[in-house]
Amino acid sequence: MSKGTIVKVSGPLVVAKNMKGANMFDVVRVSKERLIGEIIEMREDMASIQVYEETSGLGPGEPVETTNMPLSVELGPGLIGQIFDGIQRPLVKIREMTGIQLNVVLKLILLIEKLYGNLKQQLKLERK
Repeated sequence: MSKGTIVKVSGPLVVAKNMKGANMFDVVRVSKERLIGEIIEMREDMASIQVYEETSGLGPGEPVETTNMPLSVELGPGLIGQIFDGIQRPLVKIREMTGIQLNVVLKLILLIEKLYGNLKQQLKLERK
């Protein structure tokens, strides 16, 4: 695994140095918070990283570590009736665990469930 340090933060874009062993599309963990990001450009030992979480508070000198694996998600029947963010974290479960309203999308989820009932239950009924 390559370990580098942040040299620049501009919104969701982070540039890190000393990332020579990293590859395009590697998933990386950014800062002590271990935010999830993906390498979108490599130039020599400099990696441009798209961070998929809030980057406010990040700054130069913080650590970056590659996983040497591309971004991937699991597919299967367990996904039906659930709603995830862009990196497959279940929004409703996060809300239940933390009590935090993640964003407007979650409010939309709750409205849809209120209007149409539990999608998972409806799918089970349709299969019978």
